[in-house]
Amino acid sequence: MRAPWRERNGSFSWFRAAILLAVCSPGVVTAAQYFAGYFPVRPITEIIYATGLWTIRLLMISLAVTPFRQSFRWARFITVRRMIGVAAFAYAVLHIVFYTADNMFDLYKVVGEIALRIYLTIGFAALLILGALALTSTDGMVKRLGGKAWARLHRWIYAAGVLACIHYFMQSKQNVSEPLVVAGLFLWMMAYRLIYWLSSAERAGALTTLAGLGVTATLATALCEAAYYHFKSNAPFLRVLEPNLTFHAGIRPAWVVLGITTTIVIVAAWRQWQRTREAALASA
Repeated sequence: MRAPWRERNGSFSWFRAAILLAVCSPGVVTAAQYFAGYFPVRPITEIIYATGLWTIRLLMISLAVTPFRQSFRWARFITVRRMIGVAAFAYAVLHIVFYTADNMFDLYKVVGEIALRIYLTIGFAALLILGALALTSTDGMVKRLGGKAWARLHRWIYAAGVLACIHYFMQSKQNVSEPLVVAGLFLWMMAYRLIYWLSSAERAGALTTLAGLGVTATLATALCEAAYYHFKSNAPFLRVLEPNLTFHAGIRPAWVVLGITTTIVIVAAWRQWQRTREAALASA
């Protein structure tokens, strides 16, 4: 097995090394905060939260690699997708290990909690899927399973994404702002893939498609937030929805989703202009 900072030909890759450093940084920072006494109250709980948070963030980033590669025409993105996915699994393992430590390593209690609490059951199911995908992420496993079988297995990443979003939303309880952002962006990524599967990469990566997907994901996020607080606290649906149309209540999740998806459109437009310019200069 080659080192994660090396290319297939064995040469050192600054790009892969930078990505490796980036995915390891949250864990290093959390460990440094722990030893520096940054978590004076229930430090293990803080570590559980941090590792779970970075699990879902890295999972979503790994899912974003394909649309980014296709929309931005940056083929090199695909070379680090497995690394990011394995990192997500590593943080998920730390998440469950520290949860077990918080329960004094009482495995009977941990198993009981996972079986009885639905949000823990959902999270554990996502962990099992990530584990299966991480164990089969090597080039050797691709050859053993065969390309088509390997691809079918790794489509379970989408199920893991759904389960992770539900787990994150259910355990957040009071503040669901980031879970809503994650869900909105996950919807964007899955809608992109649907267009890609039904049409083509060119259609999915078109600026009009990306802009339309961004608007759709933004509206869905706003509607989901309004529905959540309506059913949770019986607040009037339209009154909850109204802050998503202004900045009176601060930057709501829908605005964050809109900002991120708009940035994607801008970068894709710049890349298309850059490629057109390069082609024109080459033919001059």
